[in-house]
Amino acid sequence: MPSIETTRSEPLREPLKALLGGNTAKAMADHLGLHTVGDLLHHYPRRYAERGELTRLSELPLDEHVTVVARIHDARVHKFNRGKGQRLEVTLTDGSGRLQLVFFGRSVHYHQRELLPGKRGMFAGKVGVFNRKLQLSHPDYKLLDEESGQETVERFANALLPLYPACRQLTSWSIEQSVATLLTALEATGWRGLTDPLPETLRAQRGLLPLPEAFEKVHRPRTKDDIGQARARLKWDEAFVLQVALARRRAKETELPAVPRRPTPGGLLEAFDARLPFTLTEGQQQVSREIFADLATEHPMHRLLQGEVGSGKTLVALRAMLATVDAGGQAAMLAPTEVLAQQHHRSVTEMMGELAEGGMLGGAEQGTKVVLLTGSMGAAARRKALLDLATGEAGIVVGTHALIEDKVTFEDLGLVVVDEQHRFGVEQRDALRSKGKQPPHLLVMTATPIPRTVAMTVFGDLETSVLDQLPAGRSPIATHVVPAKDKPHFLSRAWERVREEAEAGHQTYVVCPRIGDDEDGKAPGAGKKRVAELEEVDDPEAGEEGDGEEKRPPLAVLDIAAQLATGPLAGLRVEALHGRMQPEAKDDVMRRFAAGEVDVLVATTVIEVGVNVPNATGMVIMDADRFGVSQLHQLRGRVGRGAAPGLCLLVTDMPPESPARTRLDAVAATLDGFELSRIDLEQRREGDVLGQAQSGVRSSLRMLAVIDDEDVIAEARDEAAQLVADDPGLERHPELRTALAALLDAEREEYLDKG
Repeated sequence: MPSIETTRSEPLREPLKALLGGNTAKAMADHLGLHTVGDLLHHYPRRYAERGELTRLSELPLDEHVTVVARIHDARVHKFNRGKGQRLEVTLTDGSGRLQLVFFGRSVHYHQRELLPGKRGMFAGKVGVFNRKLQLSHPDYKLLDEESGQETVERFANALLPLYPACRQLTSWSIEQSVATLLTALEATGWRGLTDPLPETLRAQRGLLPLPEAFEKVHRPRTKDDIGQARARLKWDEAFVLQVALARRRAKETELPAVPRRPTPGGLLEAFDARLPFTLTEGQQQVSREIFADLATEHPMHRLLQGEVGSGKTLVALRAMLATVDAGGQAAMLAPTEVLAQQHHRSVTEMMGELAEGGMLGGAEQGTKVVLLTGSMGAAARRKALLDLATGEAGIVVGTHALIEDKVTFEDLGLVVVDEQHRFGVEQRDALRSKGKQPPHLLVMTATPIPRTVAMTVFGDLETSVLDQLPAGRSPIATHVVPAKDKPHFLSRAWERVREEAEAGHQTYVVCPRIGDDEDGKAPGAGKKRVAELEEVDDPEAGEEGDGEEKRPPLAVLDIAAQLATGPLAGLRVEALHGRMQPEAKDDVMRRFAAGEVDVLVATTVIEVGVNVPNATGMVIMDADRFGVSQLHQLRGRVGRGAAPGLCLLVTDMPPESPARTRLDAVAATLDGFELSRIDLEQRREGDVLGQAQSGVRSSLRMLAVIDDEDVIAEARDEAAQLVADDPGLERHPELRTALAALLDAEREEYLDKG
């Protein structure tokens, strides 16, 4: 029997090859990303089948490898090619739906003898569709009755059957056998050398299982209670170790020095507040108090400001920047695109009026200079902006990635505001923060609502402020799905609605996924479709369409703009906007749209954030199924910003039963961004919460679901904060230090260090 080396201090780091053999270990590494004993032990069952339980075949996902437990309903051999070929079709059933197995070639008669009606078994393969029926082609299977031997019958009669995330090269039951080999070897050593990250007092206080018992019960449960106990323990491991990492990061931040930035009585902030033609919402006042309290401390603020589209985050951030200028410092706002940077600069200067003209003729006495810095600025304007920053004459700068270039220096950078932080890498934020003489305060903003549990994990090293109250005067937005393929007259009606909005003096955005014009090497006009009626795929071999897998390219701005201007919207002023335009041309189009000189703006997602045109009441999103839930919510937030109600039409040719249509229906059903963010997270899952990707298959969280386990995460956060406060270096918790070292590889450690 293979054995675990006892000379190693940590048996879970033992390579799988030593226990499972080279071929199995290679398949696990190549196809499932499992390299060590610990990797495989943390590859938990996706679910468990009971003896007598039949899997709901009606819920099988297309194009995924699955393992089902079902009963054979019938099996028939069909001949084709004038009797020269034959195939075996086996129908599985569970009362909720049916699944077809198909076998071809010489193995047909063997499988026909095995797969008899009435037999029950496990069947593994990739779910496909043929003639509108779900199908597994040449699946692996294992029958669960007397034909498999009495030992198999007894084992499955008295235990729950774990079903693992699998792949074509490794079936669920082969993974189960490998896990059993590992558990047997570890038990033979008494789990010698195993590191348990939970302090014993915490484990006992919470009534959690010892780690070896948790592994045993999650992989070889005898009862459902075993599964519940094991999950509770393993969720705590993940939540606690992650929260300790984040608590140490927060503690490290508090050790850094920073210059306190307190507003000056009678200064710039008070003068600005006196100019405001409205009263701040209660939420804006509360969040401002939280930010000002952080700015007044001698260590850097590290705060996330999240809120609904249009909740007034920019105003709150501007007040923080003015407070910093009052205190003798400078503030920089980093925006992800030139369009957004220009929009922010315009908004800031308009809100400040003469206060943004410090040192200039007609400027207010308390004023400061507000400059814009982007990569496409002319040389003279760029030199002037750089000089104003270096001398301190400019108290506020709004810019793009150009802000982080080496040539940019500040007289005294006191506050960095990062807008739409998910669009920047940590290196970019860190480069800007490093330009302060001492670490500047940091305010990170996002208009993508984040569930509380995600804020405590993905952004767990940030203090969080939430703006969930819309300012007075914001109008409701009606959202509807337009099924253009099934009901082309709905799309025709959509263009009529756009014309009606224009006749009422309002404006409309039309959003497309692509720019067009030979983009990405495609032929000119590759994305063209009739805008009055989306056509079906013109490919006889295209087959069934999946979620977002149509053969045609995404619709393109340049094509749609041209077709609208000469077709259903002829006579209206239609303009295009996209990221490949020269900055001056983009700014000109946005200025004319904001001034009401353009009726319909056909654009890419360049208008997703920051664009504020109160007279824009309509939005038509073409190929809406190609956008994520949060992105659709962001786009929709561009309308309904004035007194007139907003209208958002989500155009798609996805069928009603597809996952894409489910997403669109969810967006149409609610304006609650936090609810939509939960839906988005449920579909994308958490990804690697410590890595730079926010989605993906390699996740630090294998048992913990940040969308469901809020109580565990909140309690683990409190326990971690207390432990780190008592023992910052984890000197009294060497096992926890070891677990952190395993969790935080070099890349993730750097990610946390840069914040």
